[in-house]
Order: sequence, then C-alpha cells, then structure tokens
Amino acid sequence: MTTAETGTGPDGPPSEPGTRPGPRPPDAPTRRGPADPVKTLMHRHRTLCEHAVDPMEIAAGLEAHGVTDRTAARFRHRDVFSLAEELYARVPRAETPPPDAPGTESVRRGRGVRAVLHLLPGALCAATVAAVAAAAHASTPVPTAWIDAPSTQLAQAVVGAAGACLVLLALRLCVRHGPLRARRPSARAAGLWTCWLAAYALCGDWLLRLLLAGGPELPYVRPQFDTGTALALTCAVVPAAWCAHWFAARARRGLADSRCLTAFGSRVRPLLLVAVTMQLAALLALSAALGAAVGDGGAGPVVAATALGLLLFLARLLARHGFPAAAAAGPAAAVALEAAALASVPAARLPGLAPLGKPVETAVTLLGPSAVPAVACALPAAGLLLYALRALTGASAHAPDPVAASAAPPAEADRP
Repeated sequence: MTTAETGTGPDGPPSEPGTRPGPRPPDAPTRRGPADPVKTLMHRHRTLCEHAVDPMEIAAGLEAHGVTDRTAARFRHRDVFSLAEELYARVPRAETPPPDAPGTESVRRGRGVRAVLHLLPGALCAATVAAVAAAAHASTPVPTAWIDAPSTQLAQAVVGAAGACLVLLALRLCVRHGPLRARRPSARAAGLWTCWLAAYALCGDWLLRLLLAGGPELPYVRPQFDTGTALALTCAVVPAAWCAHWFAARARRGLADSRCLTAFGSRVRPLLLVAVTMQLAALLALSAALGAAVGDGGAGPVVAATALGLLLFLARLLARHGFPAAAAAGPAAAVALEAAALASVPAARLPGLAPLGKPVETAVTLLGPSAVPAVACALPAAGLLLYALRALTGASAHAPDPVAASAAPPAEADRP
C-alpha cells in the first residue's frame, strides 16, 4: 500500500485520502544549514551552560568568546541575550555540591588567607620604616674605616633594601591572588612602569629639587625617601582589594537581575563610580594620616600619593576584568610625563633650550615638586576612568575568570 493510499504525508500529519502533495512553488524559501543551529553552540559551550546560574552569565560567556548580536542573528535570534536564554532553557543544570561538601571549608580557608595576605605590604613597610629609624641610632660592629659613609648609614641601607624586597614580594603575592589578580597575564613592561612610578613616589620630589638646584653632585648623593607616601600606598592595598571585590560581586549579581545587556550596563556604571570614590576616600585618608604621622605632611604629597594610588587601582581593575593593554597604557603615560619633566630640567641648561625647563620650574615654584607627579598621574587616571566606564559595563568583562576556572576541578571548570 502506497503513501497516497494510506493518506499520510512523508514528514507531516495525515493528508486527504487519495491526494498527493503538490509541486513545490518556485518562490518558496529553501532551508539552508542545520535544522537546529543552536545545537552546535550547546555542545561547544555545554560546561558554561551547565554551571550558569542565569542567562546573563551565559550571555557574558558568549560575548567573551566573540559572539555578537550579528552572530546571534545567524542562529535565528535577535541578540546575544535571546540566544543565551534559549541555551539556558535547553541545557540542564549541573548538580552543585552541598554547602558542607568536601573542599568547601578549604575554599573558605583560602579566602581568609588571601584576605590576610593583603595586610602584609602595609605591615612590612611599617616594620621597615621603624627598623631603618632604629638603625640610625643603633651601634653597629662594622668599622667606619671599611666604608666611606658612616656605619649607621650602611646599616640603614641594608635594612631598607631587605625591607623593600620583602614588600615587593608581598605586593607580588597580592596581585597574583584574590580580587586584584589579573584575568590574563599582562605584559612585562607593565611591571616596569609600576616600579618607575613607585620609585618616583619615594624619591622623585627630592631628585627634582636637586636638579632644579643645579645638581646632582656626584659621585655620592644620598637620596631622601618619602616614607609617608610609601606607607600610604602599601596600606591602600587592603581597601583596593575590598573595593575590587565589592565591585565584582555587585556586578555579577547584576547579571541575574538585568534582563538585557543595556540594562546591565546602566547598572554597572554607578557601581564603578562608587568603588572608585571609596578607594579615593581611603587613599586621601591614609595619605593625610600617615604623612602627618611620619612628618612628611603637606597637601602636595597627599594629592600626589592619592593620584598615583587611584591610577594603579584603575589599572589593576581593568587588568582584573580582561583589559591588560589599557591597564598598561595608563601607567606608561604617567611614566612618560614624569620622565619628560625630569629630563626637561637638565635639557634647559643647553644653549637655546632654556624655555624647556620653564613649565616645570614654574609649577615647582608655585605648587611644590609634588605637582609634577600629581598631574602626571591624575591625567592618565582620568583617562582610565573614562575608558573603564565603557569597557567594564560590558557583560564580557564579568565573565567567569579563566584563571580560576583552570584551577577548578574538571567538573567545575568553564571550558569553551
């Protein structure tokens, strides 16, 4: 018995008995591609979809992998969020371990260790400052005849160098773990720019005054360090980590509450401004208090330290959310401005180049030497803030951290 005799079509509901399907109209659309194009994405991003808590998390992951609204249109969806909603509905959720599952306690303990870790730079810097001050009045067994400088100065140099190495190691640990960890490895030049800015914050004002006075007098020049700025910047690691964690947590929570990417971006901008404002207030308070405590007070050093701290915070925030190029560009611009200011002073001594040193000399005369680092850091910080208001409002900036995902067990890692 044929299909026409039974009255059933080959792929559809029963047809009228004794009838055959008519010829296909010439202008009828033809189906191209797979019948279910979304199924390809389901297999490709299955782990992301299984462990997502809401469609916005899937949308953030898709956007991080380069899926745009134009790409979603090829999958018969109007935008990335609509595509993420279908993936969230079609892929079953993976079972999450109970709160008392093995490993949960170790994760909490690790978070506590990372929280204490951010206290180390400030504590080690304070201990170094105290040790250097104590070494200035302590007797040392090194004979004075062995060295050109007094033995107390040698002891101070050794203690200060050892303390500086410990502070640098603590800072390296802080930026590799916890809320300040970068999502992707940054360029080595970014570390060099940060070291330059830190060195200028310690003794840049002294060097600028020395250059304007006609120095330096070689071969031996003993630098003068701004200990108040060093203490303020190292102690500011704690509020920086807290503000970065606060911003990331609120932004991730906004993924669940927002129903489109535009609404999510409008919610993240105020969060970013609040986080930056909190860090700015913490920097001002620490710079003023610690500068007055060690005798390096004054409006100039406070403003310069605050501008530098805010620049480094914004750069680290961008690196944390996947923008290492912008994070390195801000400090690089500040380094260029500070280097140009220092180089303009000796260059003005050359014949015919005297006007080069006038801007720096005028600024130092009117506002003090701290005006140079304050302006050099404030301008790039403002640029990074404007860039962050656009970059950090995208869903891809708050996708799951691939560094944490690679360290997680295979069942929990977010593999594309």
